[in-house]
Amino acid sequence: MPTFAIQLAKEQFVFSAAHFITFNGNVCERLHGHNYRVAVEIGGALDENHYVHDFIAVRDALLAIVRTLDHHVLLPTTHPLIKVSADEREVTATFEERRWVFPLEDCVLLPVANTTAELLAKYIGEQLKTALGVKLAALEVRVDECDGQWGVCRW
Repeated sequence: MPTFAIQLAKEQFVFSAAHFITFNGNVCERLHGHNYRVAVEIGGALDENHYVHDFIAVRDALLAIVRTLDHHVLLPTTHPLIKVSADEREVTATFEERRWVFPLEDCVLLPVANTTAELLAKYIGEQLKTALGVKLAALEVRVDECDGQWGVCRW
């Protein structure tokens, strides 16, 4: 029995963003940036049009999500040690003795525990599922942060 999927990995699914992550318990990277690339695969049965899903609808939804991340500082809001607070003008992030202050409009506060490529893929996938408004049989989102270093999330 054949299975079907569509894949989208277009040049326009890129975003440049700054972030920092923690690892090994209490090690925190310096603030730095990446030119991220995003690719998706949606699997499932063919519909009455013989589509798994409409390429154009997926393209437009994914492009809108990617644009919200482009040229921003990505900050995790559920990290146990990175505290993020915002007011009407600025965002403050702290980790132990370190402190960063950014203009509010330069930040995207993400409901993730760390801004790793894997959790960015999960966030983008959740946003995509919501934007498409239908139950997807299978979804894979890949986020490349450095020419061949992919974080992947599959449903």
